[in-house]
Amino acid sequence: MPPTKKQALSAYRRRLKRHGVVRLEVSVRKDDAPLVRGVVRALGDPAREADARTLLRERFGTGKPSGLKALLAAAPLEGIDLSREHDTSRDLEL
Repeated sequence: MPPTKKQALSAYRRRLKRHGVVRLEVSVRKDDAPLVRGVVRALGDPAREADARTLLRERFGTGKPSGLKALLAAAPLEGIDLSREHDTSRDLEL
């Protein structure tokens, strides 16, 4: 690639970065490609981006628990017995 094209490409990518845009490469099935393109278009369209983000976050979520306590609080533990018996029958030699 000629140096002028490299410089232009670098400048373009710096502008994208300043605007908070990140390049992604995604591998999907051929049948899913139009769907992924549609999602990307919706996220880039100012008229639809808020609705698209809300819908995607509700369905797939991006928030990760910040620790073990948050992970356990978010886990569905209904119907699971978490109690255990107190065991004192071990012999220890000191």
